[in-house]
Amino acid sequence: MRRYFTSIILCLLFSGALNAQTQLTDYQPGVTPEGAIYFLPKTAFRITMQIEKTTYKPGDFAAYAQRFMRLKDIAQEPSTQYRIINYQVIPVAIPDTTKKYAIRFNAKTVAANVALSDDGRLLAINAEPTAIKEPKSFQSYPKKQRTNPRQLLTQEILSAGSTAKMAQLTAQEIYDLRENRNLLIKGQADFMPQDGDQLRLMLHQIDTQDEALTSLFKGTNDCDTTEHSLTVCPDGSFDRQLLFRLSQVDGLVDTDDLSGAPYYISVEDLRSIPKTIEDNGAKAKKKAFEAGVYVNVPGRMRITLYQGIDAVFNTELPAAQFGNVELLSGDLFNKHYTTHLWLNPTTGAVERLEAEQPK
Repeated sequence: MRRYFTSIILCLLFSGALNAQTQLTDYQPGVTPEGAIYFLPKTAFRITMQIEKTTYKPGDFAAYAQRFMRLKDIAQEPSTQYRIINYQVIPVAIPDTTKKYAIRFNAKTVAANVALSDDGRLLAINAEPTAIKEPKSFQSYPKKQRTNPRQLLTQEILSAGSTAKMAQLTAQEIYDLRENRNLLIKGQADFMPQDGDQLRLMLHQIDTQDEALTSLFKGTNDCDTTEHSLTVCPDGSFDRQLLFRLSQVDGLVDTDDLSGAPYYISVEDLRSIPKTIEDNGAKAKKKAFEAGVYVNVPGRMRITLYQGIDAVFNTELPAAQFGNVELLSGDLFNKHYTTHLWLNPTTGAVERLEAEQPK
């Protein structure tokens, strides 16, 4: 996962290095540096959504729900409906190609161990990189196992001459179950349980049978939840850019499919870090000769998700691209100290800095 450059290997590979201290220069394509090339990160974010799919299936006696069970507005046709039940925003780091540098080493420096990510981002110097906490993988809830209501139909119900008669007898069976339940609760049943555990078991069995038989009139709703992620990497502020569309019937659809409701994303630079004003040419020349390690001083961004015109989610995150780049002096890495540097893997900011004086 990480590449480590040790001082011994670098001394063998770059034995011609003459500089007396750690030097940092802009990387030029085609030039082989005498050290480790690294990138500072740019902060992107991953929007993770949990989308619930509800599938309705009408019961066999749905047409008689009002007549025998006094159930109103029972749908007669199957349907499917999608909705978002949860949002989560997770910051992620990608290499910022505008912030690429090279560190040179020689025997007189102690910046001897540079840890890089697989994509070249600087993670630590003379230290083990900070572990990145990965979010828990999504696991959908197991579906509830339902009792097959047809297994509860009596011989009298099954031998009825019409669907209407079957519905009538099933409704009567449901009413009998509910009456028995009330008698148990009141302690007036002919066969009362001997203890509380038996009572709870009997009530549970009655409720299970009641629910199963009632589903023949009300129908069933099966829910299935899936997770979807979209990654956004802002270079600046923007307002209400179309992110995705969600159809209640078809779920996530193409952004040009007008059957889906539009969801928009806005990113605002909160300008928490004052911008430095410096001539670009002079700044580049200065970087070429200064010794040290450059790190990010991240700003902050506000992320807002809209469903149509309504804001449904917002949060704030640190953002490397909305801050500045600062220099850590090369004197930190001379032979008088052993300096340990940890950078935040997402923002490239200094997370911890320790200097030990050799004994």
